[in-house]
Amino acid sequence: MSTGGGGAVLRTPFDESERRAWAGSAAAYEAGFGRLCAYPVPQLLDAAGVAAGVRVLDVGTGTGSAAAAAGARGARVVAVDAEPDMARHAARAVPDASVHVAALPQLPYADGQFDAVVGNFVLNHVGRPRVALDELRRVTRPGGRIALTLWAAPAAPGQALLGRAVQAAGVSRPPSLPALAPEDDFPRTEDGLVGLLRGAGLTDAVCRLLSWDHRTTPQEWWSGPAAGVATVGRIVRSQGAAVAERIRQQFTVLAQEFTDVEGGLVLPHTALLASGRVAGPGLPSCGGPRVP
Repeated sequence: MSTGGGGAVLRTPFDESERRAWAGSAAAYEAGFGRLCAYPVPQLLDAAGVAAGVRVLDVGTGTGSAAAAAGARGARVVAVDAEPDMARHAARAVPDASVHVAALPQLPYADGQFDAVVGNFVLNHVGRPRVALDELRRVTRPGGRIALTLWAAPAAPGQALLGRAVQAAGVSRPPSLPALAPEDDFPRTEDGLVGLLRGAGLTDAVCRLLSWDHRTTPQEWWSGPAAGVATVGRIVRSQGAAVAERIRQQFTVLAQEFTDVEGGLVLPHTALLASGRVAGPGLPSCGGPRVP
């Protein structure tokens, strides 16, 4: 039985950039973007069939929101994150989970070790999504389910707010922040994500759009970029204090579109939730009942 994804897989420039974008960011992430990303967790766990006694792997756990929710259901939880600061935070937040530092597309687990695998907004942070999905399939047992969330494109108005502020300030994406290579990209649509799952050999692949209003404050929403969290934070921090202040001022103006009567922000977001089943000997290649 294999205990890893084969030979060494070189990180892409996108992977290296993501490592830098998230280094040491757990506390700042949780204080801002973390609450946003926790919204789909119940639906994600439902799609993967996470219940009491299920062996579940939470890939890209971040500060542990999905791992905590899976543990609350009585699942046996293993969680990984590529960023050591995130893994440490998750280990403290979810003491009953087994939390490790590990990065796609190579996980330190045996073939078929888990009944279910979940990845909450993880595929948008890897340089080779198809290879990463192959690895998730490898560690999932035949009949087990994989469920993933991903930001939809085009971005919903609330999700686009910070990027609009950067553009309004006349700032371009620095060359030091590479985008995903075109040959590794795929359509961030329901059909595009279903096609990705089917291309990885998953059956019963389905995808639906989730829409919700994220409620926050201007101060909280700006705190992530100000602290350098994620790609937008690296853009803001790379420009120097004067330009960063210009971006903040543009954010303040644009945020008025989403401000409620109490001064809070109501930010519309959309994400894709997809799931599929790992086929195997004695299992149908399509159709069939969902594995609980």
